[in-house]
Amino acid sequence: MKLYSIHVLHKDPTTANVRIFKSESDLSSFSYFQRSSVQEFMTFSSKLIVERSGLGTRSSVKENEYLLHCYVRNDGLSAVCVADLEYQQRVAMSFLGRVLDDFTNKVPAAQWAGIQKEKDCSYVGLRELLERWQNPREADPMTRVQEEVEETKMVMHNTIQSVLDRGEKLDDLVKKSENLSDQSKMFYTSARKMNKCCNYV
Repeated sequence: MKLYSIHVLHKDPTTANVRIFKSESDLSSFSYFQRSSVQEFMTFSSKLIVERSGLGTRSSVKENEYLLHCYVRNDGLSAVCVADLEYQQRVAMSFLGRVLDDFTNKVPAAQWAGIQKEKDCSYVGLRELLERWQNPREADPMTRVQEEVEETKMVMHNTIQSVLDRGEKLDDLVKKSENLSDQSKMFYTSARKMNKCCNYV
């Protein structure tokens, strides 16, 4: 999972003109000679996707092995991040919302008209946010909960598998069991035959 760049932009609601307020990237996975071209492509694509998106929309666009996630607020303030295909869309959208909230808190809307180029923008929070959200488990509570649930499932699966690894089969145990009535054994056998989703039982 990798986040490559984040751009904060503004789409003028009346003219649809798009300006880049601030951008940050982590291109360490690219060779030194590729980085400037990759940076240009990401900046160009981010601006283009905001230009083509309506106010109040969220979207994700696939380009080769990358996904561009875009959030354009109703006031025109926008954010685009470029990530690999493994980076979850839900997490990317949470990241964009967090970036825009942080930007709004530190750079009030009254100052936006004066930002014509990145150097005009005083905002300095992007690098920290980009680094923090490289690991969604640390930045996003929902991801942490999801992973803990998956870990619990994995432990459960491993436990069931370890019983089967000893050469025991659940079918054989059911047949031999003295604690199950003949009717329960028949029910188990017919359920196994009729419902493939019961194979884990």
